[in-house]
Amino acid sequence: MNEFLSLAEFWHWWVLAVALLALEVAAPGTFFLWLAVAAAVVGLVVLVLPDLYWQVQILLFAVTGVAAVVTWRLYARRRPQTSEDPTLNRRGEQYVGQVFHLTEPITDGRGRMKVADSMWRISGPDLPVGAKVRVTGVDGTVLRVSAE
Repeated sequence: MNEFLSLAEFWHWWVLAVALLALEVAAPGTFFLWLAVAAAVVGLVVLVLPDLYWQVQILLFAVTGVAAVVTWRLYARRRPQTSEDPTLNRRGEQYVGQVFHLTEPITDGRGRMKVADSMWRISGPDLPVGAKVRVTGVDGTVLRVSAE
């Protein structure tokens, strides 16, 4: 094993970087991306210093990888991403504030209502069919409504 590791050249690190990038594509989360960057950096260092011991190469990869991941996490925490449509993947929240007509009555605080092309479970005051309701919130997959 030591003999194998002692034969590592710069392009081995670059192949590892490409493999880690492929892994990042398969399992996104920006973790493997930073390890790929670390492998590419070590490859560059080995290109400049070809007689670098393999133990130092692995240590440099470990330190650079941890530093890259920690730096990215700190950067991402300080600058959270904002979205033009923050409710894009939370469909129920898109309906908050909108007014609908009941397609089924609300009985004992529970009922169902047609919204767009779907039937949603709703909770709110007891109301008859056809009553106007405003969506006031969302509890999981249940829309909270109030009489309009």
